[in-house]
Order: sequence, then structure tokens, then C-alpha cells
Amino acid sequence: MSMNKLAGKNVVVIGGTSGIGLATALAASELGANVWAAGRSDEHVESAKRIAGGRIVVMKADTHDQESLLAVFRAAGTIDHLVSAATGGTRTLKPFLEQTEDQFKDAFGKLWGYAKVVRTGAPFVAKDGSVTLVSGAPARKIKANSSALSCVGAAVENLVRCLASEMAPIRVNVVSPGTIDTALFDWMGDQRAERVAAMVKGQLVERVGRPEEVASALIYLMQNGYATGTTVDVDGGQLLR
Repeated sequence: MSMNKLAGKNVVVIGGTSGIGLATALAASELGANVWAAGRSDEHVESAKRIAGGRIVVMKADTHDQESLLAVFRAAGTIDHLVSAATGGTRTLKPFLEQTEDQFKDAFGKLWGYAKVVRTGAPFVAKDGSVTLVSGAPARKIKANSSALSCVGAAVENLVRCLASEMAPIRVNVVSPGTIDTALFDWMGDQRAERVAAMVKGQLVERVGRPEEVASALIYLMQNGYATGTTVDVDGGQLLR
């Protein structure tokens, strides 16, 4: 039995010009969807255009800029599946009491960005369509120095449950990745491979995840018409570590 229900559907991926978002946009395109991918970085936008080679429409948009979001949504018209994988905020990884109030608040840019994506995009989403957001394992796997990251992720997951109830019959879900090999770790420079390996040491699947593996969960939630208000974990068993 074929599970491909994306052929001819309109899919919009905000935060879709790199990492998990780009992997999702390309996967949806391979299944026959019409795809619009948007991101705020000029570098990522140009890179996504090269990688996609015309298979998807790549645009510039910021989750905090309603007009740029509207331009993407209007280009797509009726949206069957709306995904937001954008970071949208600045993460400070240090003990809570050593963070400034502004540093803690800045992490919630992800939540406010998602809120703007949903508020702006909802009128364009088909009644039998879906909205899918991305949180992260720290939402439920508590570690030292990650209070801001954990609180934001938990807020995103709770928002999804609220939206699923309020926006029905539109389905609303969230994917929670573990440690994934994306540009998020580029700041580590030459120490990246060593430090990321240490992060997944002792995990049930003892390796870093790939963007394509998270994208497959996002594709699943687009296609499964009976899934709503749920969190799908793709974390290599991090929650059980």
C-alpha cells in the first residue's frame, strides 16, 4: 500500500533553506509536492537554490517579519502542509543564574517566530491540511546549562497541543529531534566532530543524527491524516539515555 499522499500538494517550509528544513523540502519535492522553502539567511537561500536546482521555490523570509511570510504564503496560495523548522532565536548555553534576563528571553524568539508563522499562515492552510513545528529533545531531557533551550522546546510542544485542539480539523503536530548534524554546530570549528561525538556518547544509537532522518518524521506527519496533537521523537534514544 502506497503512503505517498503528497503528489500535487502544496508544501511550505519556513526555515527550509538549510538543515532539517531543507531536507524536508527536498523530500517533499521528491514525493511530487509543489514546495516553497524560505529562510532568512542570504547565504542559505543561495545555497538552497544551488542544491535544489529548480525543484523547489526558494524565497527569503524571517519568522519575525509578517510581510515576508505573507509573500511566501501568497505565492503558494492554498497550503496543504505548513512546516516551520526555523531557529528564530539565540541560544545561550550556560547555567540559568549566569544568564542575563535578555539572554534567556532571546531564546524564546523561536516560540514567538513559530507563533507568527501559525497566525499568519493559518488562513492559507487547507481545512484537511496540517501544520508541523520542530522542538527538540531538551524539552523533556533536562541537562545542565540548557534551561533556556529546554523551556522553549517545552513551550513549543505545549503550544502544538493547544493549537491541535483549537485549529481542528487542521492537524497540528511537532517533531522533536535529538543531536542532528546541521550548521547549528558550525561555531565549534575544528572541535566540532569531537564535541558532537561526546554529546551522543552512551546514547542508544551512538551517533549523530542526519537531517534526512528528521525530515522523514515531518513527511510522515504530513501524510498521516489521523495524527494530530502529537510529538514524534527522532533522537537516537536520547530520552532514555
